[in-house]
Amino acid sequence: MLGSIDLPDCVYSKEPIFISPISPTPNHTLYLSNLDDQLFLRFSIKYLYLFTKSINLEKLKYSLSRVLVDYYPLAGRLLKCPENNHKLQVDCNGKGAIFAEAFLDLSADELLVVSNKPNKSWRKLLYKDETQSFLDIPPLVVQVTNLRCGGMILCTAINHCICDGIGTAQFLHAWAHYTVDPTVSLSIKPFHSRHVLKPRDPTQTTSIHPAFTKIPLDDPNPQFDLNLHQYLQSQPVTPTSITFSQSQILHLKRQCSPSVKSTSFEVLASHTWRCWVKSLDLPSSVNVKLLFSVNIRKTVKPELPQGYYGNGFVLGCAEAPVKQVVNGNLQDTVKLVQHAKSELTNDTVKSIVDLLEDKTVKTDLSTSLVISQWSRLSLEEVNFGEGKPIQMGPLTSDIYCLFLPSLGEIDGIRVLVSVPENVVKKFEYYMKELWEVNDVNGDIIKGHLQYENQKMISA
Repeated sequence: MLGSIDLPDCVYSKEPIFISPISPTPNHTLYLSNLDDQLFLRFSIKYLYLFTKSINLEKLKYSLSRVLVDYYPLAGRLLKCPENNHKLQVDCNGKGAIFAEAFLDLSADELLVVSNKPNKSWRKLLYKDETQSFLDIPPLVVQVTNLRCGGMILCTAINHCICDGIGTAQFLHAWAHYTVDPTVSLSIKPFHSRHVLKPRDPTQTTSIHPAFTKIPLDDPNPQFDLNLHQYLQSQPVTPTSITFSQSQILHLKRQCSPSVKSTSFEVLASHTWRCWVKSLDLPSSVNVKLLFSVNIRKTVKPELPQGYYGNGFVLGCAEAPVKQVVNGNLQDTVKLVQHAKSELTNDTVKSIVDLLEDKTVKTDLSTSLVISQWSRLSLEEVNFGEGKPIQMGPLTSDIYCLFLPSLGEIDGIRVLVSVPENVVKKFEYYMKELWEVNDVNGDIIKGHLQYENQKMISA
């Protein structure tokens, strides 16, 4: 069993190769919507899959070349629009995806023990393109790492400007489908065009949505009174991973009922935000935000077509002063989240698309916790023919919070987020303390008293 979560180096037996579409594909430039190419999404979504059985590499390469015929923009390259230096588009040139092969001297069981809290050393499980520019990195990078005793890790980096979470899941399922049977066509065909989310002419923006702020183009790092995001990025952070079972989520919901009925996401996002704010000991008057992705495929009119794999989400934004988040109860925070969701109507989404035509507008991360929900995307169901993964998640943990599927736990959700080293225990305590609240009289049992005693002794 591993004594440390730092991984050894991968051994590469050969140079990475490019996998291009197996047959000719359209050669044109693909317009990206304002939801696609916003500054906030100029990175790659990095997935890690852990399998107990390896998959034939030649089979994986062939099926990848096959699926890139359908998803040909992922075989292209991002570039700036000639008429607008701040706008991106995809050159669908068929250059291909990077495919790397490696070996790691660990077993799948050893990796599973520590995989809930991936640190920066896990980045070596994905081949790093040495190109300097984000635009020069191929939209799709794949590394297959074979393990001792026959297991396998599959890591992918998929450019977020081309796909959102739903789109990446759609692509990965399509790749797995062709790996199992390359002769059967896809049941859901990818819809490429992004013109369905073009801004109006003239644009009709009524106000700045609370998830955004405005900055001068020549000042990419403006100073705020408190920039919590910059502070967290500058600190040594430690991954925290807390799994909530279905019964524990139901327990959280009971804290809000009968006056407020909530979804699992609403109550768990509210609880996580409150614990995060409370653990950071922020000034009580500071306004904090919770940003979370909301699927708008069926919100916009007309609805986005089936198979749309571009960015079909906007950020909901709940906001309140620290003192309200910390001192209020859970149901009050849930109401803030529900209100933020209810604000995202068809008109609001179109207004956001218009707003993002102004490239001085950016996502306001200064005092925000960002939550992305991966637990309802069926990412854990991807099967290349040798069984479903025993673990899936991000390549590394970050200060952005992820809600992940808890494999083996029906309707369970794993909350993964990195926080400063000095607040880990406090954050984990707050996240778990409601499990130990007596439903009858609200008294917190022995664990809370022990925690308070420890604080008094250390003080």
